Amino acid sequence: MTGQVLSEVSGVVAAGREADLVTAYRELVARPLPDGLVRTELLSGPDGQWRIQTLWRDRAALEAVRAAPGGAPAPRLFRDVGAEPALAVFEVAVHLTAQVGPD
Repeated sequence: MTGQVLSEVSGVVAAGREADLVTAYRELVARPLPDGLVRTELLSGPDGQWRIQTLWRDRAALEAVRAAPGGAPAPRLFRDVGAEPALAVFEVAVHLTAQVGPD
């Protein structure tokens, strides 16, 4: 076990609000990132399905963000565009990062 955790916030976003979600996410990640955030991605799927997946150094880093005033920002982004967020947290059991060579 690595100690890292992956949080996933997902929801179905109406087509007319997808651009708002993308803009809000870009604004969020342009700010200083919380301590312990390793990687975050906004993912788009079929039928208006969207996900924000964030890799955290450890569960304590995730819990610190959740406990901050206003709570974690990812669920709020979904609510702000009229989507009900679903939350899940996964323990990273095995981790591999591929090495990309020069072109």
